[in-house]
Amino acid sequence: MHADEHAAGALVGLAIGDALGMPTQSLPRATIVHRYGEIIDGFHAAPDDQPLAAGLPAGRITDDTEQALLLAELLIDGGGRVDARALAHSLLRWEDDMRRRGSLDLLGPSTKQAVSALLSGAAIEETGRFGHTDGAAMRIAPVGIVTSPSDLDRLVDLVVEVSVVTHNTGIALAGAAAVAAAVSAGIEGADTVEACRVGIDAAERASSRGHWYAGPDVAERIRWAMGLVEGLHPEAAAARIYSLVGTSLMTQEAVPAAFAALAATPNDPWLTCRLAASVGGDCDTIAAMSGAITGACHGVEAFPSDARQTIASVNGIDLETVAHRLLGLRDQGTSREVPYVS
Repeated sequence: MHADEHAAGALVGLAIGDALGMPTQSLPRATIVHRYGEIIDGFHAAPDDQPLAAGLPAGRITDDTEQALLLAELLIDGGGRVDARALAHSLLRWEDDMRRRGSLDLLGPSTKQAVSALLSGAAIEETGRFGHTDGAAMRIAPVGIVTSPSDLDRLVDLVVEVSVVTHNTGIALAGAAAVAAAVSAGIEGADTVEACRVGIDAAERASSRGHWYAGPDVAERIRWAMGLVEGLHPEAAAARIYSLVGTSLMTQEAVPAAFAALAATPNDPWLTCRLAASVGGDCDTIAAMSGAITGACHGVEAFPSDARQTIASVNGIDLETVAHRLLGLRDQGTSREVPYVS
């Protein structure tokens, strides 16, 4: 399989997971099971009582995919680099556009606080010192496309570079590095199990970066979460992820939950995304991260053609072209030094 198919799989998988979780996000699992069954069967429109996405049509993406595409364009424009201030201003413009569209799915708490601090004159190294939520991990997949897993320290450097302004804590950087590295390994040809192993390795390397923030070790949480669902039926795995791993927007819950969904369904990308979208809480983000990794490992053709067509038509996006452009930056400047911020 050509690398283009793996790269496209990462972005398409991210969008599919995101859109599957659009109507279920911010809901308790019991409500999801009552409305959609143990595992959601496909794309659904958001009902009027959806806390963040009321009235959105089936197949619509949310902030996870939109911010990943925002980061992708900055990487492309910057030749594989991202200016932290440019990212901050791009996020603000994106939020203003979301408000004009009437959306409640705006910047998360860590990103909002960090961007406000930056605009108030705080140093970039300090703006993200309290950012421990999953906002960096949810949009990090493009970094996995532009960097090779052959040099994980370089990959972690780039994760830090694109995350420092909003999520400059060891917890958030470890979660983002885990997702980026797993995507990167999948594009290189790794299967899901091996990609998750590479992701854990990257999380360990990133955990000492940025500011310390009290919380569990993300790499260990990923290992533990994956072991919890080993051998379980997907429905039982979803219930265990919700009750034990946790599905909040905290990095130490959301990222391990995404890896657990992968561990429960290593060979079925469509089921992985549907399972992750059914676990409750921040499940659009959990499904987006799971979808990006499984898509990178299995390639874009592993997802049902009608699901891919729905994503493209409902959202008017050409993810394959974006993936191709990102892939063109891969392996460029492998030996370059990446500074703390640009």
